[in-house]
Amino acid sequence: MKSLLRLIPFLARYKRTLLWGLTTVMLSNLFTVAQPMFVGRAIDVLKKGLETRTIDTSGLLGLAGLVVTFSLIAGAFTFLTRQTIIVVSRHVEFDLRNVFLEHLQRLSLSYFQRTPTGDLMAHATNDIGAVRNALGPGIMYPTDTLMTLIMVLCVMLYQDWQLTLLALLPLPFVSYAVYALGKLVNKKFEERQRQYSELTTRAQENLSGMRVIKAYVREEYETGLFRAMSWEYLKKNLVLARVQSIMWPLMFLLIGFSLIITLYVGGSQVIEGRLSIGMLTAFFGYLVMLIWPMIAFGWVVNILQQGAASMARLAKIIDTPPEIADGPDVRTGITSIRGEVEFRNVVFRHAGAADAALGGISLLIPAGTTLAVVGYTGAGKSTLVNLIPRLYDVTGGELLIDGINVKHIPLSVLRAHIGYVPQETFLYSDTVAENIQYGTTGADDGQVRWAAGVAQIDREVATFARGFQTMVGERGVTLSGGQKQRTSIARAVIRQPKILILDDALSSVDTYTEEEILKQLRTVMRGRTSIIISHRISTVKDADRIIVLNNGTIAEQGTHDELVALGGIYGELYRKQLLEEQLEHL
Repeated sequence: MKSLLRLIPFLARYKRTLLWGLTTVMLSNLFTVAQPMFVGRAIDVLKKGLETRTIDTSGLLGLAGLVVTFSLIAGAFTFLTRQTIIVVSRHVEFDLRNVFLEHLQRLSLSYFQRTPTGDLMAHATNDIGAVRNALGPGIMYPTDTLMTLIMVLCVMLYQDWQLTLLALLPLPFVSYAVYALGKLVNKKFEERQRQYSELTTRAQENLSGMRVIKAYVREEYETGLFRAMSWEYLKKNLVLARVQSIMWPLMFLLIGFSLIITLYVGGSQVIEGRLSIGMLTAFFGYLVMLIWPMIAFGWVVNILQQGAASMARLAKIIDTPPEIADGPDVRTGITSIRGEVEFRNVVFRHAGAADAALGGISLLIPAGTTLAVVGYTGAGKSTLVNLIPRLYDVTGGELLIDGINVKHIPLSVLRAHIGYVPQETFLYSDTVAENIQYGTTGADDGQVRWAAGVAQIDREVATFARGFQTMVGERGVTLSGGQKQRTSIARAVIRQPKILILDDALSSVDTYTEEEILKQLRTVMRGRTSIIISHRISTVKDADRIIVLNNGTIAEQGTHDELVALGGIYGELYRKQLLEEQLEHL
């Protein structure tokens, strides 16, 4: 339950609304508790009328009018209660969801590499919903229950304290049963939520990897696996439902004992003339009023236990500090960069890895020049460029931009001046124009078309049914691989960055289009820094400088002609690609 205390700052934003809601709860109970007294008086009036054979009609109508009036007023205040406390819970849910997403966006890339997407989706849907339930009904019903309990007990003790104490004897057992079963409910709920996370993760992976599933004819396998996981989730739900189902019959049984005691003892007092039938009827009315608080108490304990478990799961994520963030040494006065990049004996090792991905990299990239990076698969090319926008932080040595350690440059400034096209292209389920504009704010149609022209995608977009307003589908599914890559290049170029990073961003483009894109980029990036990773020699041969990475170190560096003459790794790659081109012509 301690985890729910973290929600106090969220609730404090709506304290006035909550205060008004608690006031309406009290007023609603006040008018509700008065009604059994009027009913009891009406019963006594009828009994007296039967004895004297003269019924006080006006008195009965007056009491009936009071019951109806008080019911309407109580109902109105109950409505206001729901319009305040329940609405506040929805606002807190909205705030918590935003805080959760904002924190996720601040977390480092490595966090998402070790955390399944489906698990995060489960937190963002099921867990936040459970927390909202704990705040809405979890506040309204305990308050309502407590006030009802206090008011009803005061009236019952005033009428007959001995009968009240006897009638309440089974209620402590109700409280204990709720406490014991509540702990079990919490445990079973956590087990169910864990299974739900696994189920959501599998569903997300199936939807994202539908092409692979169909290509390898794994539909039946995935269906069977998902069915097994769904069955496990069903079983855990049923176990939780069984535990919860025990609570209600047990509570009704214990409350039934209270009714039996009241009927026997109260009936005896009526026979002895020490209690009127009307008073006994009113007493029964108040005892019935206590049934709902007891039921609500058990229900609320379940909700609070589930909400606490969900909030604890959310707190683990919210409390996870971003591995990469602005530190105390950041220079807030920096608002721009020129684009000079320097690696000074840089070492990088992934968390938990035995060997370093990069070892002792020393490299200077003057502002306004083009650096090309080549090497075999797994040589560390992507890791190298990921350090520049601080997607990862160096674990040894120093990385500088314009002679300043990147950790001293505000993260927002650093990334705002870098255009990055990653190896894995990602497009949103939106229009072509929106995907290109995503890299900046306030770009007009002219800028979108200009960036598309640089990326050589404009002529193809013109053939689409709706041009730049064409929807590309989830992850750009309606576009070819080359079209997706060029859309991503346009997204980076529209920012007119000081540093442009292309991580194998032309691999799906034909050589003619590649040449046209590079020609356009040389114009756009004049005076700016470009870093190009590619397996194609044709892509990198005109770069000012080329480095060859091998096993996380710089094995060779120089111009195209120098490296070909050297006859090392670069020369071997060049000869192989020349041979491939000759074979294609044959």
